[in-house]
Amino acid sequence: MDMRESCHPNEFESYSTDRIRSEFLIQDIFVPGKIKLVYSFYDRMIAGGVCPQQPLALEPHKDLGTDYFLARREMGIINVGSPGTVTTDGQEYVLNRTDGLYIGKGVKDVVFSSVDNAQPPHFYVLSAPAHKQYPTAKIEIGQTEQVELGRPEEANVRTLRKYIHPDGAKSCQLCMGMTTVQQNSVWNSMPCHTHGRRMEVYFYFDMEEDAVLFHLMGQPNETRHIVVRNEEAVISPNWSIHAGAGTSNYSFIWGMIGENQVFTDMDAVAMATLR
Repeated sequence: MDMRESCHPNEFESYSTDRIRSEFLIQDIFVPGKIKLVYSFYDRMIAGGVCPQQPLALEPHKDLGTDYFLARREMGIINVGSPGTVTTDGQEYVLNRTDGLYIGKGVKDVVFSSVDNAQPPHFYVLSAPAHKQYPTAKIEIGQTEQVELGRPEEANVRTLRKYIHPDGAKSCQLCMGMTTVQQNSVWNSMPCHTHGRRMEVYFYFDMEEDAVLFHLMGQPNETRHIVVRNEEAVISPNWSIHAGAGTSNYSFIWGMIGENQVFTDMDAVAMATLR
């Protein structure tokens, strides 16, 4: 598991392109036959991917200090690849593309498998510390709360779907969902915002091979960008904006943990403030 330290926003102002990428960008998320995880000290979020060609068990890690991975954690999963299965303490869940799964604290055995080993699933996972146990729940895309956002004249028309949230699959603190930017639109989360009470991770997918996305981050008056490609993720600190523009339309999975689970709890940033 790759460990990523946090930094003060004033220090971030001096970061080079390479340092920004090394500390906030997560690449090569789906390695065939592997579980790849990144541990961020921003609220101790874990993000990563599982690409099973043979069954892969979620093992405990020394940096968690527990006997099993979810002893004091919960996990959210959304499959962005071919069909696969996740087995939790003997209960098997089949996840087709864009299906999700919430796994509650206290589940000891988690095993990821393919339906067809030649076409493995791409399980994108997020895990947050948890102090309360909630039941494991499968979430199909048709069961999600759906919100239409944006305007064509602002090139930010998008469909947001909530998977793990207070009115859906309940969790201790993890919120997770997926947003699809519609054709002829490029912007996500613009006009932008911050929410100092929560951190976030953005995972971008459904991008063409030669497409790129410019993910904007930093304090509103000191912005920087990261060039992102398909199936890469960005760690977004609590003090940072998080918005992006792609060379074509795309989708992304967002996940948040922090002080509350109120989706609308955000601090809008006036366009005139951005620098």
